[in-house]
Amino acid sequence: MAKEASITVNGKVIENFKDEYKVELENGFIVTAHVSGKIRMNMIRILPGDHVTVEFSPYDLTRGRIIYRLK
Repeated sequence: MAKEASITVNGKVIENFKDEYKVELENGFIVTAHVSGKIRMNMIRILPGDHVTVEFSPYDLTRGRIIYRLK
C-alpha cells in the first residue's frame, strides 16, 4: 500500500506550550502542532509570532507537525 500524501499549509504560531504549539493557519483554523525531528536536532527555536509550515496527515486535520520556520 502506498504512503498517503501529506497536506502542507502555512500558518503563524500563536502560543507555545512545553512540547506543542497553537498555530493559526492561513484559512483561520487553529490547530495544535509539534516540532519535527530535523528542527529539534538543529535546535531551531520557534516563538509566538513566527511563520511556519505545518504538515498534516489526511486522517487527522486537527494535529500537525511543524516542518519549516519561515523567515
